[in-house]
Amino acid sequence: MISKGRKVVVTGFGGVFPTCKSSEEFAQKLFNNQSLIRRWDKAMSYGKQIRSVMSAYIDPLENDIEPIYNPYTEDYPEIFVDHLNRIPPNNLATADLGSIWAMLATQDAIKMAGWTHKETTSEQTGVVMSSASGGNEVTRTTCHQFYVHGKKTRSVGVHTVERAMVYREAANVSCLIKNKGVVEAVASACATGLGNIGYAYRLIKFGLQDRVVTGGIEGTALETFIGFDGMQILSRGFEPHESSRPFAKDRNGFVCSFGAGIVCLEEYEIAKSRGANIIAVIDEYFNNSDGDGDMFAPSFDGQIRLWNGLMKDINFKPDVVKVHGTSTFTGDPIELFSVTEFLGNSGYHISAPKSQFGHMLGAAGAVEFITALLMLQNQKVLPCLNSEELNDELEGFQLKDNWNGPKNPVAYYRDLLPLKTFEKEINHIVCLNYGFGGTNSAMMISKDI
Repeated sequence: MISKGRKVVVTGFGGVFPTCKSSEEFAQKLFNNQSLIRRWDKAMSYGKQIRSVMSAYIDPLENDIEPIYNPYTEDYPEIFVDHLNRIPPNNLATADLGSIWAMLATQDAIKMAGWTHKETTSEQTGVVMSSASGGNEVTRTTCHQFYVHGKKTRSVGVHTVERAMVYREAANVSCLIKNKGVVEAVASACATGLGNIGYAYRLIKFGLQDRVVTGGIEGTALETFIGFDGMQILSRGFEPHESSRPFAKDRNGFVCSFGAGIVCLEEYEIAKSRGANIIAVIDEYFNNSDGDGDMFAPSFDGQIRLWNGLMKDINFKPDVVKVHGTSTFTGDPIELFSVTEFLGNSGYHISAPKSQFGHMLGAAGAVEFITALLMLQNQKVLPCLNSEELNDELEGFQLKDNWNGPKNPVAYYRDLLPLKTFEKEINHIVCLNYGFGGTNSAMMISKDI
């Protein structure tokens, strides 16, 4: 039976993060204003073929995962070994790197949530997660071996299909935890992470599931990286820690990064009855399309409609807005102006986690959702690193006759954009993420009072 109005809470989270061994180390580095971005040796090895070499990437060995390479296929990991024995070999056999991260993060999230085996394997427990891409590394290698080298199809092993299919992370996690509820993947470009969490929220809110493990993933893959490099939209010309610079006057593109973020959502009364630690309450989720037919350009009108949809039944304002903040030329000011148009010029602060670890694509919305949970837990606002110099002149689009947004330059909003972490009472946070094709996602979370 559809049951409108059920309350949904977050009871656990986990992730795989660049240069970090745990969620605790991730939080420590973020609140210490550190950047997780570095030069990627694999990108650098291709010389001038690649324009940008900065990434918050994750080497499998840093997570005690060893790739075992196919002897007949150059530089292709046919299987992975978990040196800490966290994932059974049978589950590793069907998994690409991103799926392994999803399984590791899920285990941590479920442990934090305190779900029992009975609860985890229930028909009322779902799995909803995805990456933004379709197994590019696996697909590229398979096609190259067949078409270029004329090898037989079995030359890359027998697990190509399940390691490259769109919902591979959800499938692998479901097989690992053996849940009997929903198993789905929602792919919506760079809004994928938050989109999956939003869909899972609705499954619980409307009575279709009691609990869902959900999030977003993007496994380290040069194949993914070079596509964006070819678009000439990646940051270059800065030192690693300075290369991701949301809202800065001299920003010139985003840093393509990788990671995984998984959270456990649960119906409020069920969580309370078992004495769960409630990390956050989800007040509302809303998503929409720009509807203007533009694949890439952000839409001020679309984002204002997003805010209207999110806040229509909410009568309080957020203390923090966790923005998408990619460091792209048009995306940053459009997002800033939509936030200030709706919320005004004071009374809240803006946090841009991509300034510390870049753009994790399909994982972005989920990992950044975890940063929002950390801000709520620690009562600290994460910064907009590298935004020291803001544009004090109007953007070009603000001078056009059809512009109906704020008439102030980005620098006018200096006080909203903290350069360093600082303490503040935080009760409510809005999370924003956008993607190619005009897809927009927004979620409001609050402390359990």
